[in-house]
Amino acid sequence: MAMSIQERRERERAERERLIVTAARELAESEGWDAVTTRRLATEIEYSQPVLYSHFKGKDAIMAAVAVEGCAEIAAEMRAVRESATDPRQVLAGIGAAYAAFAERRPALYDVMFTHIVDLPFATPEAPPALQEAFGEFREAVRPFAGDDNLETLTETFWSGLHGLITLMRNGRLRREDHELRLAILIGRFSN
Repeated sequence: MAMSIQERRERERAERERLIVTAARELAESEGWDAVTTRRLATEIEYSQPVLYSHFKGKDAIMAAVAVEGCAEIAAEMRAVRESATDPRQVLAGIGAAYAAFAERRPALYDVMFTHIVDLPFATPEAPPALQEAFGEFREAVRPFAGDDNLETLTETFWSGLHGLITLMRNGRLRREDHELRLAILIGRFSN
């Protein structure tokens, strides 16, 4: 069956958006977010700036799209850990390790997801599904240890602890060689 002109245009538009987001991610990972400009991206993907602006209002919108994509990826990684682990402590430790490894492997992506100001509603029902899924993976890992604590707040506290350890270590505030030990202590305290 032949594809309609409208369907082809929509597919081409989605492919251009995918190209823009991928180029932004790659540029950020190699040179940092300051290097990501609409002019530079237009050059990288060989489209004019007006074409780029027809997809995204500007750099902030591109960064938000990258953050959403990153959240979908980290959610999938954490879900795989949760589904393959056999007991709650193993789930919590595995999710903590997966989160830390993601931050180490993709520092610019991690930063746009959890450090830079981006125009996304976090911690609200209006948050994009990928953000809700990533938080949901944390929540399911923490649930067996919640007891009488508020599950959402306890999950935010666990996530904050992981993020703090990772960020302080990456910024040279904590000794890198003790990173695994700090993660083990955090997870051990949470899973008692």
